[in-house]
Amino acid sequence: MTAYDAIFWFFSLALLLCGVLVLISPNAVASGLYLVLSFFFLAGLYVLLEAFFLALIQILVYAGAIMVLFLFVIMLLDFRESRHWWRGNLLGWLGAPLAAGTLLTALLPILKRSGALAVAPEQWFEGTLENVMTPVFTRYLLPVEVTALILLAATIGGVVLGRKETKP
Repeated sequence: MTAYDAIFWFFSLALLLCGVLVLISPNAVASGLYLVLSFFFLAGLYVLLEAFFLALIQILVYAGAIMVLFLFVIMLLDFRESRHWWRGNLLGWLGAPLAAGTLLTALLPILKRSGALAVAPEQWFEGTLENVMTPVFTRYLLPVEVTALILLAATIGGVVLGRKETKP
């Protein structure tokens, strides 16, 4: 096993562990922090693949800006301990893989037909600025903007629903 392989396995296993801890942690703030940590491990995998721009964006945008926003909303809504969804919940254990499989089964033919997976093999791991941002600002501009609006609406909805009513 080379040093590259050892580092790859370290980042991969740490990423999986953080993902599991996000799901099973009863504290919402701790789950958010585990998610931040998983973003850093994912950025490490990007560096191993020599996609330095993607690693930088992963840290700046996801681990930085978006997770600060999520943690702010979690703390603003004052979540305390939540019940463990995975204890005694057979529907959760069976439903999650079933839903993921159904989604994959539905999306794979659509992606193959639309040409979204038709990328030249030599460009798969080239994380240069041009390869990443040209499709974002041309072909995928509308989906990116719609995603931003959905995230904004979800954040505002969470704040409105979690707000405590004050009586004058």
